Amino acid sequence: MFWWRNEVRPGVSVAFTEAGAGNLALHVGDDPVNVMARRAALETAAGLGGRQFQFMDQVHGNSVEFIGTLGAGPTADAMVSDGQPLAVMVADCVPVVLLGAGPVQDKPILAVAHAGRPGVASHVVPATVAEMRRHGATGIRAWIGPSVCGACYEVPAHMRAAVAAIEPATWSETSWGTPGLDLPAGVRAQLAVLDVELAYSGECTLENDSLFSYRRDAQTGRFAGLVWTHD
Repeated sequence: MFWWRNEVRPGVSVAFTEAGAGNLALHVGDDPVNVMARRAALETAAGLGGRQFQFMDQVHGNSVEFIGTLGAGPTADAMVSDGQPLAVMVADCVPVVLLGAGPVQDKPILAVAHAGRPGVASHVVPATVAEMRRHGATGIRAWIGPSVCGACYEVPAHMRAAVAAIEPATWSETSWGTPGLDLPAGVRAQLAVLDVELAYSGECTLENDSLFSYRRDAQTGRFAGLVWTHD
């Protein structure tokens, strides 16, 4: 069910699912009934006690939504909450989960961000951190989930140049010597500038058959990065 899971502070857990949990996305042609059943099984495995993860309609932008209570999935690429469990879906893009201490004792600030190539270039992660801090978050830490690595993500030379002009840490070369982008390195660089502690950085999706990868199979599903508080 989980590729990686940890209680990262008392009462708060972060996890990333694996392909064994099944596709969790409604937009890839899967039967919605099956998708919702998998999400429910995931919520049971996480011990949410009847609560649900808030998913979002991801569009490769940099919009951040604050989620007070569970509702219809917002059209956004990042969400922040003060307790509502959150989920971000990926299959090569960078799933970023963040946690900060909130202004109210024992009520942390949670966040997730979907950082694909457009999101890294448009600073979706810095926008997420800014929203967290606007809600009083301090001592923010981040977990970068599995995503395609710079040695595997081939792009045209002009695309590499355009993204690297915005975030130089993304410049890379594939293992076969062609232009590439290292999106996880770009996210790590952005977090460092923001003085956000990096607690975990995951493996390459393309190199691991236990993870969904769009570059391996364009008809693939989506796994999730998750953050939630315990009852």
